[in-house]
Amino acid sequence: MIKIAVLVSGNGSNLQALMDANLSGEIVGVISNKPEAYALERAKKANIKTVVIEHKHYPTREAFDAVMHQQLLDWDIDLVVLAGFMRILSAEFVHNWEGKMLNIHPSLLPHYKGMHTHQRVLNTGDTLHGCTVHYVTAELDAGQSLTQGVLRVGLHDTVDSLADRIHTLEHLIYPQAVEWICNGTIRYLKNGQVLYKGQQLEQPIQFCKF
Repeated sequence: MIKIAVLVSGNGSNLQALMDANLSGEIVGVISNKPEAYALERAKKANIKTVVIEHKHYPTREAFDAVMHQQLLDWDIDLVVLAGFMRILSAEFVHNWEGKMLNIHPSLLPHYKGMHTHQRVLNTGDTLHGCTVHYVTAELDAGQSLTQGVLRVGLHDTVDSLADRIHTLEHLIYPQAVEWICNGTIRYLKNGQVLYKGQQLEQPIQFCKF
């Protein structure tokens, strides 16, 4: 059974979606850089181990990441899932977990990497928007995309309404991507190739909610 660790900084709604999904893997631990993160309470209620590693107690990003890396090793983690983890990870940490770490981004990658995606979509008048689960690489929001949730932007949508609608999609596609990794439907090969049902994954699997 694949052992999963979830990294959090805030409310933890994606963590809750993962816990509710009855994954064939096991969430064995949750790490937060913020002791006040409500995600920690969600994990405790589910009897999942929690650890707080406050980044402000470490002199460098690399020092903080080294402690987090050791905790993941202590738990014998197979897959790291970033769920609202508000820290930029060091290149060494990303390299150590390449092919074993996922993130979710609120846009249809490769469009709108970075911040303020909902406002940027409204500014450009795009008719479609969504979210993407992808492997984490050293380049921002550039790893192989696995799943996407797609919605149609309404005439009266705002930043807040798009954020709410995207969150609903995130809670659908993130557990699905994680489950596909747990049960072997998605496999990451040593050469960086990603397989879906034994075939090279060229485009992310899309789910639509118009």
